[in-house]
Amino acid sequence: MIKHAVFEKNSILLTVGILIVVAIGGIVELAPLFYLESTIEEVEGMRPYTPLELAGRDIYVREGCYNCHSQMVRPLRDEAERYGHYSLAAESMYDHPFQWGSKRTGPDLARVGGRYSDEWHVAHMVNPRAVVPESIMPGYPFLATTALDTSDIVDHLKANQIVGVPYSDEMIASAAADLAAQVDPDSDDLDAMMARYPKAQARDFDGNPAMISELDALVAYMQMLGTLVDFGTYKAEGENLR
Repeated sequence: MIKHAVFEKNSILLTVGILIVVAIGGIVELAPLFYLESTIEEVEGMRPYTPLELAGRDIYVREGCYNCHSQMVRPLRDEAERYGHYSLAAESMYDHPFQWGSKRTGPDLARVGGRYSDEWHVAHMVNPRAVVPESIMPGYPFLATTALDTSDIVDHLKANQIVGVPYSDEMIASAAADLAAQVDPDSDDLDAMMARYPKAQARDFDGNPAMISELDALVAYMQMLGTLVDFGTYKAEGENLR
């Protein structure tokens, strides 16, 4: 009590003490960052987005889908039971910006890939209440009739490469061909695209082979969310030490 009184009666001494404690805490938090190569655990299966998925993600962000849907499953029992394995930092390592958050008007979409058919997603985007009667989500029917602008897809990959996404020069040069191949299972470029992007899904996503629509890209993006990491074999670093 007497030792505390010394600090409580001397404002200058108290200020110096606070600065020392804050400095120690700051060093403990920041020092490891200078010798760690990465704070993100590498996870098998993660890869950059295909050109079509990347275009779909841009549409997702453009239309403000993140305002109502997070892509972050928290390590809580009720979250895991509803959505699946908690989110890993590695799953968002190629996201600029990432879609983690706490706002949910609709369900979390981190694990939505493969949970619904393409037809369900198309119907949901055109008229959400056709498949979810209680939904308050607005419809986006124009996505199905709007041709996807692919003229700048090479620039999109280059921009992501600059900020650290490991797109190779080959991936960038083949971006337009890879985008077209993903919506055409009969394409001669399909095998090469699949080799560059393992686990990519290739098909006509919106059911309209007459054109590549913005809905094609958006559905392709949503159908891959949460599908790259095999959580049946995944084990966190240090888990075997518990």
